[in-house]
Amino acid sequence: MKKIIVTGATGMIGAFLTRLAAMQGIEVLAVIRPGSSKRANVPKHPNVKIIECDLSDLSGLPPQKGEDGVLFHMAWEKTYGNGRDDVAAQMKNIQYTLDAVELAKRSGCSAFIGAGSQAEYGRIADGMLSPFLPVDPQTGYGIAKYTAGALSRILCRQYGIRHCWGRILSVYGPMDNPYTLISYCVESFLRGQAPALTNCDQIWDYIYGADAARAFLAIGESGKDGSIYCIGSGKAQALKRYIETIRDSIDTKLKIGFGERDYYPNQVMRMQADIGNLTQDTGFFPDTPFEEGIKHAIEWQKKEMENEKN
Repeated sequence: MKKIIVTGATGMIGAFLTRLAAMQGIEVLAVIRPGSSKRANVPKHPNVKIIECDLSDLSGLPPQKGEDGVLFHMAWEKTYGNGRDDVAAQMKNIQYTLDAVELAKRSGCSAFIGAGSQAEYGRIADGMLSPFLPVDPQTGYGIAKYTAGALSRILCRQYGIRHCWGRILSVYGPMDNPYTLISYCVESFLRGQAPALTNCDQIWDYIYGADAARAFLAIGESGKDGSIYCIGSGKAQALKRYIETIRDSIDTKLKIGFGERDYYPNQVMRMQADIGNLTQDTGFFPDTPFEEGIKHAIEWQKKEMENEKN
């Protein structure tokens, strides 16, 4: 790859992807929402060019020509809460994905790499998640992600563009969204508060944001056409252990509110990525232990809280 286009470049994975690619000498066109409050997440680097374009205007974006180009479609609207079942919004997300494929074609890209989700599996997502498992998405978000992946694969095939789809499990790190469990616990502990949690007996797989970005970059380089890859660490442990590690990294004396909340109905109790085909096809393997990655997340959150005071 000599040039990449990244939609959703202000998100955690998109921002890490932009930074890693730029450091490798790859020219990056970072597509962000006009007036984005997260613009600062995009690294300032001579290899990075920011293009302000709303997803709804993606179909009208001029060709972004470049040799040996790859488009990474990381952008998605309404990813949490009630927005996940906003049918109209999720239908638009499907169209935006197809618009991104059209942009890849106009720009002469040889590959399209899309960001999928574990939500595509639905209730099947209780255990080891493999790219070869059947899917049964239960939310509008999961249904839209699966549909976007399937339709973009067909469109890429028609255009002769290599297509890969990365189903993301659970990611953490700097620039994480404030509504995730990890972010909630980090902020609570930094404020000296005990987060209110379930018993946290779930067995979970977390991957550091920079590692997830490296996985996508590796897929861009050598992922096989038509392949689906699970983006995770491939390792899992009790959620309780992650929470205790966060607490111990901040203050071992702080209390944790285990058991103060009930599990959600139909709570998934095990989620772990099978990254076998990802490693086989691309050579990728995560190299950031949770104990190391969470320290970076904590330091980032500290700075964010200091900025809020100022």
